[in-house]
Amino acid sequence: MSSLESSTPGDHSTPPSTRPLEFHPPSAPQASNTRRAYSADWDRFERWCHHNHRRALPAEPDTIAAYLADTATHGATRQGRPYSHATLTRWIAAINQRHRSAGYAPPGTDPRVKTALATIRSHPTPSSAQPPRRTAPLLVEDLTTILAVTRNACTGWASHVAERRDSAVLLTGFAGALRRSDLETLRIGDVTADPAGGLRIPVKHSTGAHDDSTPTVLLPPTQSHWTCPPCAYTRWLQVINAWDTTGRPGVIRLLRHPTPFDAHICHGPLRKPPHPDAPLFRPIRKNGNLTTTALSGSAIHAMIRRRAHDAGYDNDIVAQLGGHSLRAGFIAQALRNGTDVHAIMQHTGHVSTAMLSTYLPARTPGAASVAAEIGL
Repeated sequence: MSSLESSTPGDHSTPPSTRPLEFHPPSAPQASNTRRAYSADWDRFERWCHHNHRRALPAEPDTIAAYLADTATHGATRQGRPYSHATLTRWIAAINQRHRSAGYAPPGTDPRVKTALATIRSHPTPSSAQPPRRTAPLLVEDLTTILAVTRNACTGWASHVAERRDSAVLLTGFAGALRRSDLETLRIGDVTADPAGGLRIPVKHSTGAHDDSTPTVLLPPTQSHWTCPPCAYTRWLQVINAWDTTGRPGVIRLLRHPTPFDAHICHGPLRKPPHPDAPLFRPIRKNGNLTTTALSGSAIHAMIRRRAHDAGYDNDIVAQLGGHSLRAGFIAQALRNGTDVHAIMQHTGHVSTAMLSTYLPARTPGAASVAAEIGL
């Protein structure tokens, strides 16, 4: 994701702000990666055929069907998870490609192979019937640490652009208990000021919603400006308005010598954006330029992991984080704080308390029993 990785302030090879964004289609690098993947897939198939006394080239459709069935039953990735349907499909494509290169008909197109693949997909094997791995939550303490490292690491105006966006994503997603799809689809005009203070954000993918209404969540000001979602939004909106009105020069003027962020800046009316229908969160090029498209869910996922890694989190912890860590973190933190369950459900859109229980931490041996503290 070259368009959203950490900014490089020293990169001065930047096009004018009026230059249209260019799309460079992938070519040789991706083709090379595909060839390497196909080669590894074919080697794996050849080894299996050798151990099972089967002919690999040309292979019979029944051989490929048996290969898939054996892998689905006994095979697993290095992480102990079953191979996905997409991986099995790629294996078939690699086998077909090798056969075509050798002048043989692709055996993976045979109905027997397609039937075997469909059977695996519709009837999970014991190895694939594993509970899904839950995304680890980011709690308030985690966000405070990540924000501190992210902001203190800024060394130039371009890095300030990425910091302001990422801070707004983290705090908006956490305080709103938003899914990454909610963050991805937010438009600037969707965010409105609440009369009592704070921001109102629509949640278009509310759990359990059965009507056409669009619920909203309130992002109230917090005691500390450092972790205040409306302040983070305001700081990012300043960048967006500068870019959408005067382009790159305006952003440089705003951030080359930024005003110290030492107090709340969220009080007062929101400035009317020049393009309310534009995406709120956008990819950022390494030179600090904003793009016109929306920041994707996968990019949000990668940003959270990258910021946690930069903050010194262990690789094993980082691997458990993702786009859902913000929503999961809000729920887990609220439950640990003793917040009323029904109040949490109203904020998150859940319709069942059973779903919230999945966010509770596992009970550790020796933990105090509720009965011991009931007062008998």
